[in-house]
Amino acid sequence: MKKIQQTARAILNALDCPDGELSILIVDDQQIAKLNTEYLNRKGPTNVIAFPMREGQFADITPNLLGDVVISVETACREGNASGISMQKSFNQLLVHGILHLLGYDHEKTAKEAKRMEKRSEALQQMLDEKLD
Repeated sequence: MKKIQQTARAILNALDCPDGELSILIVDDQQIAKLNTEYLNRKGPTNVIAFPMREGQFADITPNLLGDVVISVETACREGNASGISMQKSFNQLLVHGILHLLGYDHEKTAKEAKRMEKRSEALQQMLDEKLD
């Protein structure tokens, strides 16, 4: 758990958000599938879901509270195996992805935004590879 906290802190620091607070939920495919259906109206498991808290009517009450990142450890493991990378690296990629969503990055709206998010994600991954390995 300490390693995950250090990784999240490194990501937040790199994103100029050192005081950012978030929760990280590590679940299985069944649990994330339920959340995926309930909140996003999508069937089946996914790898990561982000629930931003800096949006909406009460966003300014706790500006450092970024939100929740939910990661399916089963999907992370499968995707890591399929890509030939370690479970930790796969998990870190999903953590980066989720945190970027909490900070307003979105890859589904436009190709330009998707490219922006991909570029930022790659830079953060490289930083993590250098810093944490």
